[in-house]
Amino acid sequence: MGGRKNPAVRLGGVMGLVLSRTTINRQVLLGSGFALLAAVGFSGKAILVKLAYLHGVDAVTLLALRMSFSVPLFFAVAIWSRNQNHSSPLKREDWGAIVGLGFIGYYLSSLLDFLGLLYISAGLERLVLFLYPTMVVILSAILLKRPFGRREFSSLALSYAGIALVFLHDLSAVQKGIVLGTLFVFASTLTYSVYLLGAERLIARVGAIRFTAYAMIVASIATLIQFVLTHPIAAIQQPARVYLLSIAMAVFSTVIPVFLLSAGIRIIGSGHAALIGTAGPVSTIFMAQYFLGEEVSLQQICGCCLVLAGVVSISIRKCERGA
Repeated sequence: MGGRKNPAVRLGGVMGLVLSRTTINRQVLLGSGFALLAAVGFSGKAILVKLAYLHGVDAVTLLALRMSFSVPLFFAVAIWSRNQNHSSPLKREDWGAIVGLGFIGYYLSSLLDFLGLLYISAGLERLVLFLYPTMVVILSAILLKRPFGRREFSSLALSYAGIALVFLHDLSAVQKGIVLGTLFVFASTLTYSVYLLGAERLIARVGAIRFTAYAMIVASIATLIQFVLTHPIAAIQQPARVYLLSIAMAVFSTVIPVFLLSAGIRIIGSGHAALIGTAGPVSTIFMAQYFLGEEVSLQQICGCCLVLAGVVSISIRKCERGA
């Protein structure tokens, strides 16, 4: 008798385990949802940029407008975060990492991306940009010694088989400067991958909201400094539609997605957040068709289905693992 556990105790332990497992799975689903919504929000940026370019604005001015409208919100969030009782003081190395990652991930990556959009379509831009999941996963395996098994490889292969189909479709149309534009966006992809990899550990220590606000402030300051050094102040005067597009870009394709992505990384990690983010090209292709008149073919639709299958498979596996 003394060696046996009370049935009520055993039942309580089982129920506790089930509830714990359910809570973990809900957290994984929540993190996956954050990453997916962030991908859609970021995807809309390409559409807004292309629409703004129709009015003759250049890349640096448009990026400066985007950051000008978004930085007040990030300052407000930074002040709020600093006033929270649970916020611990940042160390010198934390500040250095925030400045470096903010510069690389949100300033340099955004600038290269905006330059690339001068030459290539929104759909092609998003496909090249979404090579970053492979870069993040590979860099994680090499630098952080994280396992890269058959399941990760199969999901990655499935997603990028779909991306390859759409990529080849766009490459069939000859465009002036397509190689240069693709190189700009590829460089943007690389810098963003470095940011994602470095941000994961820092977010865990500093907090997603505080880190994101500070990193975006750094990027905004760098962008505005570049504008002041390279453009006359009068260049900020643009048609009203450019301002409206810049505001939409700041709110729906900058502020909201970056916080969603940071929260997603904190819950499910940068590698899996990047894989789920491959849904972004799907939304870009259809938005580009609706708003920009870019063609959507059967080949593109088949590619989109493969991408979605890869995204769903990696999300389900994360839920099964409960991590």
